[in-house]
Order: sequence, then structure tokens, then C-alpha cells
Amino acid sequence: MKLFCTRRDLDYALNIVNKAISPNNTLPVLNNILIKAEGKRLYLSSTNLEIAISCSIEADVRGEGSITVPAKLFTNYVSLLTDEKIELALAEGVSLSVTSSTSNTKIKCISADEFPLIPKVEKEEEFKIKVDDFYKAITEVVFAASMNTTRPVLSGVFLKSGGKELKMAATDSYRLAEKGVDVSGEGKGEFSCIVPSRTMTELGKILSKSEEKEVDVNISKNQILFKIDGIELISRLIEGKFPDYEKIIPKEKKTTLEVSVEDLSLVLKRVSLFARENNNSVKLSVTNDGKLTVSSDETKVGEEKAEVSVKVDGENNKISLNAQYLLDVLTYIGEDKIVIEVNDKTSPATIKPLKDDRYVYIIMPLKI
Repeated sequence: MKLFCTRRDLDYALNIVNKAISPNNTLPVLNNILIKAEGKRLYLSSTNLEIAISCSIEADVRGEGSITVPAKLFTNYVSLLTDEKIELALAEGVSLSVTSSTSNTKIKCISADEFPLIPKVEKEEEFKIKVDDFYKAITEVVFAASMNTTRPVLSGVFLKSGGKELKMAATDSYRLAEKGVDVSGEGKGEFSCIVPSRTMTELGKILSKSEEKEVDVNISKNQILFKIDGIELISRLIEGKFPDYEKIIPKEKKTTLEVSVEDLSLVLKRVSLFARENNNSVKLSVTNDGKLTVSSDETKVGEEKAEVSVKVDGENNKISLNAQYLLDVLTYIGEDKIVIEVNDKTSPATIKPLKDDRYVYIIMPLKI
């Protein structure tokens, strides 16, 4: 193998495929990136056996071949080079020679034969989503997935399509986020699957830097493939049945209040300083005079009570919620104003953006 490429392109590709490298891999080769020179391109791939990411860049290939290089070392080294043109070549033994006009190094590698085979996704369902819509949906939903893997289905994002709309949902059983986005394509139109939340998080990072307009999505029985900008991200799907969450979305409401995200966030951050001693429990009391009172119980460090101006429709009401769960949605929702709907102190609270009727966030109440 021998080729020439630009440092900028190589640095870009390495940072993309590094997203599939896990720090606690038991197999040494999984800490490496597979590089393969073929035709007029250099292909880079990585996997942690749950996610696999591939990316290719233009290259002047003088000799085809492949090898796996240590991901962290190679990425850091390339980022510190100053020359734009780099020569990569197989050296004696299992090593990669990296040459620029001012430096020459050899990196010890592992044979490409030891690298796991990245599976092909059999296309059973295929559709496209606009990059901006998908990125926003991932941001607004993925944080609600469970960090606990004892119930694997809750550690992923549920995708469900019923035609031209894709619904994405995540829950940890204490809160739920759901978002609807438009899709296009010639698929069957009806399917559901659970994608690991880490996959969605890494996909979100890729989408945030993409200049493409659409993402191609292919789903098979146990895998999902996302294609964009010459990047392919393949992930396993989580087996199991996602909870029938639509049943818990409240159908009734006695009180609706409209409030500024910025104002409520500031008050919640102050009150939560005192609520940490009490499982982050904060009381929300709303009255018809346009005031929302946010307070904590007295704890070892003190107590806090603050007011926020709101627009109220309905009767006086109160509910106790987890402050962090409420702050999370205010952080990720990307809107100036939200609507909070409350039925009673024992029913879930519903949070919606003022100008987006395709997003809903539910928080289970705490005891008052």
C-alpha cells in the first residue's frame, strides 16, 4: 500500500471514524482504525461491535492495500502535522510509514485480517430525512433515554413510521420525549425499531457538521444504516418491545401556562441548588394572577422560593417535579417559550414548545 492525501481530509475522516472507538475495548484491534487504499480513494473504518462507521477521502493511490492503525495515536499525530500533503505506505513488518516534508515516522499496527468484518445492511425499509429536521429531533429526544442498561429497550430511541411521518421517542420511565418529523422515500411506510441512544448521539454530532440536505436511512431486521457525506454509520438494533407510551400522554388538563424558557431556566437553576438534598424535588404553584411560584422544601443547606411571570389559562394548580428533568428539556428544546399543561398533582405534567405541535415531553409527578 502506498498513497498520498491531504492532511485536512485525513484529519476530517479520522475524527469521524473515531466516534465508534470505545475506551474499554477488550480486543486490541477494536482500538484501531482500518485504512484501505483502493481505486482513487482511502477508506477508513472503525467499530466497537455495536456501531461501525466508515468514511472515504480522495487519495492518489500508487499501491492498493490495507492495515489497521492505533486510533488515538494516529489521530493525534496527524492533527499535529503542519504539511498539507502526506504519504502513507506499508513499512517492514506490520507498520505504517507516515511521511511529510518535515517528518518521517513509523507506527506499529495490527494486520487488517484481524479486523472484524463490517456487515452489510439488507434493505428492508428505506427513506430520507432532512438533515436539519433529524438533528433537531435527535437533540430534543435522545437525552430522555435511560442510562441504565438493565432494561435495554429503555436505553434506546424508538423509531416508528406510519407513512410520511417518523415518530421518535425515548423514555427512562420517569420522563418521556416524543418528536415527529417528515420523511420521504419509496419504502413500505410502516415499521418500528429501537436504536441505541449512543448511536443517535454520535449521528447527531455528524449531522451537526454536515452540509448535505438529506440523510439516507436503511433498516433491516436487526441493523440500521445512516448514509451522509460519504459517511456510513451502521448500528445494531435493540431487541424487545418498546413501552406503549402513548397511553400515558395526558388527555386532560385543568391548567395551561405559557412561560419564557430563559426566565424559567434561571429560576430552576437557583431553586435546584437547594433541592439537590431532596431528590431534586421542586414545587410549581400557579395562580390566576399570572404568577408561577417555584420552591424547594427546607433542606440542610436552606430553601428557596422564586416567582416567574406566566400567561395562565385555567384554574389554580400545583405539582411537584424533578428539577433536573425540567431543566433538561429547557436546555435541549431550542425554543423561546414553552407551554406547561397540568391536570392535577398526581398526573404527569406535559411540556410543549409554543410553536411546535409535533413535540411533547412528559414528566411524572413527585409526591407533594
